[in-house]
Amino acid sequence: MSLFQVAGVIIALVALFGFLNHRLSKLPDAIGITAMGLVASLATAVIGKRVPAVSEWAEQTIAAVNFPDTVFHGMLGLLLFAGSLHIDLGEIAKQKWAVAILATVGVLLSTLLVGVGMYLAANLLGFHLGFVYCLLFGALISPTDPIAVLAVLRRVGIPKSLEIKIAGESLFNDGTGVVAFLTILGIVVAGEPKPSSDIALLLVQEVLGGIGVGICIGLLGFFMLKGVDSYPVEILITLAMATAGYALAESLHTSAPIAVVVMGLLIGNQGRRLAMSESTRQHLFSFWELLDELLNLLLFGLIGIELVVLPLSPSYLLFGLIAIAVVLLARLVSVAVPLSALHLFRPVASNAIRIMTWGGLRGGISVALALTLPNFDGRTLIVTATYAVVIFSILVQALTIGPLVRSWNAKANPESSAEVPAGSRSKHGAESTT
Repeated sequence: MSLFQVAGVIIALVALFGFLNHRLSKLPDAIGITAMGLVASLATAVIGKRVPAVSEWAEQTIAAVNFPDTVFHGMLGLLLFAGSLHIDLGEIAKQKWAVAILATVGVLLSTLLVGVGMYLAANLLGFHLGFVYCLLFGALISPTDPIAVLAVLRRVGIPKSLEIKIAGESLFNDGTGVVAFLTILGIVVAGEPKPSSDIALLLVQEVLGGIGVGICIGLLGFFMLKGVDSYPVEILITLAMATAGYALAESLHTSAPIAVVVMGLLIGNQGRRLAMSESTRQHLFSFWELLDELLNLLLFGLIGIELVVLPLSPSYLLFGLIAIAVVLLARLVSVAVPLSALHLFRPVASNAIRIMTWGGLRGGISVALALTLPNFDGRTLIVTATYAVVIFSILVQALTIGPLVRSWNAKANPESSAEVPAGSRSKHGAESTT
């Protein structure tokens, strides 16, 4: 099939999943579409055992999508730009130390803990998976996924300061995660670790370089937006920033995700106030909200469909279940240690550790990183574990975080929770639990 035909099949399937979800399960769109994709993948695997042609067609179609390329060089720049447009830069500045520590120390601590835990689990189950490969899994699964996190935060009422911590961490921890991933992947490929000076230089280049590129392109976009008053042209300018700006940052070997986030923050704050007319502001932000929703649905649908290529042996599934527990425990420690340290200097929101642990979702970025791994003994095991954690994040954590937050807040503040009528809404459309 041609690329256009493959795209048509995928979009039609995701649209069908959305329709079936609304008619049958009525789950939130992204979660329901993922669940429908999972059911379709399992059904394909079962039918394929009796009719091999079905499995072959499904695998060929999925192989033609090239999930890592679709995510990293198609959706990611657009989704990150759309997400960061709605983040208050002033609130991020207030939480800068918490965001910075969680996005660096937290990610590295989680990578180490996951690596140790999965190495022990692999030995327990009889898998010959080296420690460096377990660390590689820790590096790709430890950064929280901004796409998944921001999608859930829109409908969960939590204190503003905590919302900013979670959103800010997810937007900026990709730089640390990518450096850790590339460093460990280099050890896997070359067989020897890089000098610490090279790792530090790579971190500076990725993070600070990404911030620098983002500021430069963000300012250029700001002045271009200020110089015209035509919302189609201004929307096109922001599209160019999210796509061409992302590609430029990649070509300069800096963190493209961080660069796009910085651009979005500049346009969503200074650009919104100083460079747009009211008409442009309304059309531009409505366009990005719609594009964000559509791309999210396509991405979550793809995650569900991609499961068709995974092995379903009991030992692999058990390894995936253990990975879920290990990743959650590592997340708990990597959040509790920084927040407990910060609590010595400033107060931390009630239930912050529990909410950030359960709200640390993984999504398409982790899957895409896992699928970029070269062939080695244990690659399928790591990919399976990644899918297990991501599916659990989307179908269980994302679906239950709202009720859990309301329950935890009610127990911590019984008087204030009693004063808030059931179903009351915050200005962001989520039920208020503050």
